[in-house]
Amino acid sequence: MQQTSEDERAGPPPASGIHHVTLITRNVQANVDFYAGFLGLRLVKRTGGYEDAEQLHLFYGDRLGSPGSLITFLVWEDGSPGRVGHGQVFEIALAVPQTSLGEWMTRALKHGIPVNGPVREFGEAVLRLKDPDGIIVKLVGSDMSAEQPWGDDAIAPRRLHAVTILSELPEATAAFIASFGYRLGLVEGGTTRMASNTDAIDIRDGSGYVPGIPGTGTADHVAFRAIDTATIETLRAQFAKLNSSPTNVHDRRYFTSLYVREPAGTLLEVATDGPGFTVDEAPDRLGTELMVPPTDQDRADDLRIMLPQFSMPGEPRLPRRDLPFVHRFFVPENPDGSVITLLHGSGGTEADLMPLAHRISPGATLFGVRGRAHEEGSARWFRRYGATSFDQADIRSEAEAFAAFAEGAAAAYGLDPVKMTFLGLSNGANFAAVVMGLHPGIVRRAILLRPMMVLESAPKVDLRGVDVLMIAGAYDPFGVDSRRLANWLDASGATVDLRSIEAGHELTPEDGSIAREWLAGKKEMEPADINITKE
Repeated sequence: MQQTSEDERAGPPPASGIHHVTLITRNVQANVDFYAGFLGLRLVKRTGGYEDAEQLHLFYGDRLGSPGSLITFLVWEDGSPGRVGHGQVFEIALAVPQTSLGEWMTRALKHGIPVNGPVREFGEAVLRLKDPDGIIVKLVGSDMSAEQPWGDDAIAPRRLHAVTILSELPEATAAFIASFGYRLGLVEGGTTRMASNTDAIDIRDGSGYVPGIPGTGTADHVAFRAIDTATIETLRAQFAKLNSSPTNVHDRRYFTSLYVREPAGTLLEVATDGPGFTVDEAPDRLGTELMVPPTDQDRADDLRIMLPQFSMPGEPRLPRRDLPFVHRFFVPENPDGSVITLLHGSGGTEADLMPLAHRISPGATLFGVRGRAHEEGSARWFRRYGATSFDQADIRSEAEAFAAFAEGAAAAYGLDPVKMTFLGLSNGANFAAVVMGLHPGIVRRAILLRPMMVLESAPKVDLRGVDVLMIAGAYDPFGVDSRRLANWLDASGATVDLRSIEAGHELTPEDGSIAREWLAGKKEMEPADINITKE
C-alpha cells in the first residue's frame, strides 16, 4: 500500500494571506460611487469576465491593485438578489487608521450610508457599514500599512483586514483554512479567528442557519495568495490527493488561479501575485479602459457596447429613474441625438440587440429594455402557452404597463417619441406591434425582425404616420404570420416595408444592412436632434 509522506499530510504550502475577495452587485453606478467615491479605493481594472465576457468585472484596491488590497465585483446589472447563508463569505473588513473612525462615521452619516458602531471586535474598534447591495463592510481601526498607498493618508483604507465566512461546519472550515498558512487565533462568541501574518479569516458558526444562494448582494469567493504558478500546480495536485472538490487552473491574465470548495461549501480561490494589473495599462492609467479577455477579442467591439456603462465619481452621468421595466442606456462617444429602443427576443436581455443597433445607427443612443414575463428563468414580453399560442390577457396587461413606462421614460429622460425608433426581435418585435395596436402614439417608427401576429383579435386603430420595416426569414417556421401582421398594419394606415431574406428565424448580416439603409432614409426627414442630458 502506498504510504503518505509528511509533505502530503501537511497539505498545500503556506500562502501569505488574502489576495482578493469577489462580490456581486446589481447596480454598477452605485457600486462605483460607494467603493471608488465614498471609500476612496482606486478602480484599477474594468474588464469583461473571464468566465462570461458579457459580465462586467471591476477591481478596486490600492494604487497598483496590490494583492491583499483587492475587492472585486461581478456586475449582474439589475440581477436577482441572492441570499446570505452558510457556505459564503458574508462580511468584509478594511483596515483604516485608528484615528479615522470618527471621520468615517461623519462621512457615512453625511452620505446616508447605514452605519453601526463603533464596537469592539477581537480587541479592535470597528464600524459596520452596508454597501448599496446590503453587503456588510467593516472599517477596522488598525496600524496596518498600505503596500501602495492611495488617497488621503489620514483616512484611506490600507488593505483588507479580514473576511468572515458563515459555516455550518466551523471546525472543518477552520482546519481547511489552516492549510493556507492561517493559524488558530482568538474566539469570540460563535466566531473563530484564523490569523496569518497579514490578515484574518473569521469563521462564524452558522449551524442551523439557511444555506446561501448566489445572487446580487452576496459574495462569490475569497482568494488566497500564491507566490507563482508552480505553487498553483502543487496545490492542484495536493487538492486532488485530498479528494477535495474538482480543481481547474485558470489564466486570468492578471494572475493565475485555481478554485476549490472548503468542506462546508464556501468557494475559495488561490491566485498568484503576478503579473498584476500593469500588464495592459500603465500605472497612471489603471482602470480607465474597458478590457476584453484575449479569448473574446473577435467580439471586443460588441462587448464594449453590451457591458453596462458608468461614470466615475464627479463625472456627469445619466440619471437613473425607478421605472416599472428594467432598462439601460448605451451612449456612444459622439451621440447624434437619436434614440433606438430595444426589445429583445425570448430569453434575451436589454443588452442583446445593442451591437446590432449600433451597427445600424452608430450615433444613436441605445435604450435597452427587459421584458417582465419569465419562462423557466428566461425573460419574455408576455406569457405563452405554446410556440404560437399566447396569453391574450397578459399581452394586454403588459402592453398597458409598457405604454405607461414609455411615457414615464420620455418624461424622465427627455426622450421625444417622434424621433425614437423601436427595434424588436421575435418576441420583442411581436410586442412592439402589440403596443402599436393597443396604445397608438407610443411607437411611431419600428424595425421588426422575424415578427408575427400574436393578437387573436386585431384592433381597429389609426396608425397613419407610423413607419414600419419588417424583415422576415424565408425559411422561418413562424414567418407565415408575418404577412398577416403586415396586412393589418397596412390596413390600419401604417407605412409598411416588408422584406423577406434568405434566412430562418436567426439574424444575419443582411438584417443590419437593410435596417441601416431604411433608417438612414427616415432620419433624413427628422426635425432637429435631441440630446439626453447628463446630470
